[in-house]
Amino acid sequence: MNAGARLGIYGGGLVVAFVAAFGLAGVVVPHEAVDEWKAGSAMQSHANGDGGSSVTSLKGLSLSAEGLQLSPVSAPRAVGEDGTLSFRVETLGGETVTAFERAHEKVLHLIVVRSDGSEFRHVHPTMDEAGTWSIPWVWEEAGTYRVFADFTPASGDEGVTLTQTVQVDGSFVAVVSEPRRVDQIDGFAVEIEGDLVAGTVSDLRITVSRDGDPVTGLEPYLGAFGHLVALREGDLAYLHVHAAGDAPKEGETSGPEIAFAAEAPPAGRYLLYLDFQVNGTVHTAEFVLDAAHGSTDHETTDETEAPTHSDGH
Repeated sequence: MNAGARLGIYGGGLVVAFVAAFGLAGVVVPHEAVDEWKAGSAMQSHANGDGGSSVTSLKGLSLSAEGLQLSPVSAPRAVGEDGTLSFRVETLGGETVTAFERAHEKVLHLIVVRSDGSEFRHVHPTMDEAGTWSIPWVWEEAGTYRVFADFTPASGDEGVTLTQTVQVDGSFVAVVSEPRRVDQIDGFAVEIEGDLVAGTVSDLRITVSRDGDPVTGLEPYLGAFGHLVALREGDLAYLHVHAAGDAPKEGETSGPEIAFAAEAPPAGRYLLYLDFQVNGTVHTAEFVLDAAHGSTDHETTDETEAPTHSDGH
């Protein structure tokens, strides 16, 4: 799977998940970085200084949040080894949590991605009576992986995203991201239009075609006509942003365009993944966008008022 990010759109509206890929693509993450991930990060929120609006809080930077924590993840240790990926959601006191609210048609969303932003998967494990979540698992590539559990506890009003790190033995070739707006996947051509601007809400439009013809048979997937996940290079921060739009009705189809309102944190590179469903099959297109610095009202070219742009963050 190429380095890049996948956009996935959550039900009723757009959900953009920004997850940043750590450091240099594909390298094994040092223990110091793993410790920082576990301890959390000051990047959990970022205020926008333009107009007073704020960028949605970043999630997925810690194994604990909102009084909950993610247990160590059990998974195969080597490439090609058949096994099971499993974990538990616990209170900080070590008690297993078993009560959750359904969100976007699932009780828990599991996202797994390698440190270079490649090998992305979004799946849905099942929970047994003891509260252990599990799913059959085989690693296709070696490296350092982040495992994100995204859920809404029955005792809370908002979703929680917890993370753990998994090391997979074996050699691999690092994947380096490059800007890309068009992807060819399973006979579909998928193109993204629009620009990300740090600290502001940006309009993104994704168009799906096949053999030069617009695809109008996009089917609902997780309560919407696609699912959007974005990974930000640098810290693996995980951010959701909801878009306007009603939830699809039963049997309804759409296309070829899917619209998004994405609120990016600071300027940088974002890896985008779009999951969309046609004829019962889910396909994933990948894009890479660079978010530009937002404008500011503190700069002028001379004594007269003029449009301004920030030169740093």
